[in-house]
Amino acid sequence: MGKLTDQESEPILEARNVHKWYGKIHALKDFNFEIRPGEAVGLVGDNGAGKSTFAKIIAGVIEKNDGAIYWKGEEVEISSIEDARQLGIETVYQEQALVNELSVAKNIFLGREITQYGPLGALDMEQMESRAQEVTEKLGLRMEPTQEVRFCSGGERQGVAVARALLFRANLVILDEPTRALSSKGVEKILNFIRDMKEEGIAVILISHIFPQIFPVSDRFVVLSRGEKVAEKAQEETSPDELSEMIVKRSK
Repeated sequence: MGKLTDQESEPILEARNVHKWYGKIHALKDFNFEIRPGEAVGLVGDNGAGKSTFAKIIAGVIEKNDGAIYWKGEEVEISSIEDARQLGIETVYQEQALVNELSVAKNIFLGREITQYGPLGALDMEQMESRAQEVTEKLGLRMEPTQEVRFCSGGERQGVAVARALLFRANLVILDEPTRALSSKGVEKILNFIRDMKEEGIAVILISHIFPQIFPVSDRFVVLSRGEKVAEKAQEETSPDELSEMIVKRSK
């Protein structure tokens, strides 16, 4: 667990009795969740379990229908992605939301470009590239900030997205299927990114159905099935096999 996390620390994010409906489909049912600074929590479950629904609620992509969200002990409404970012919540989606034709630096600053002489000025590429290089080197990525993202490997692409979250001082990072379609080397790189974030005191939510891969860096697991939380286990109290058995049993 990250160095800032202990039994007495206050949750940075807490969800109480959260519900989400899509028409007649009750996608999230009376869901309770909390996470502390420097902690990584795996949200696991079968397809349609509700894990991505909850992540989208706290990322500002969709709105809950009922319940409450607390940020550092204060109730908040997260109605947009900008609301989430203002709090310090960043999401790294499975698709990574990167533009292949743009450079590493431009992707890291996408939507938050640094300009010269005010917001209508020319892009300050020198500053953007310098800061991009600093944060990618911190993550152990060997790439030039001027390199186009299309030439990056899968692990490097995930790294660019993580670098964005680190650079903009995220307090909570949501990783959506971070290890899918990666080589074993790419998976290890992602696990190292997660360890780095925990050391920085950043809380990390890991959404995955390949949970054996995220098991080594997860402090707790929250198991969902058909929109409900059915189990919560500390890493040292469970195993990938036990988590698998719980999910298979609930999905029948």
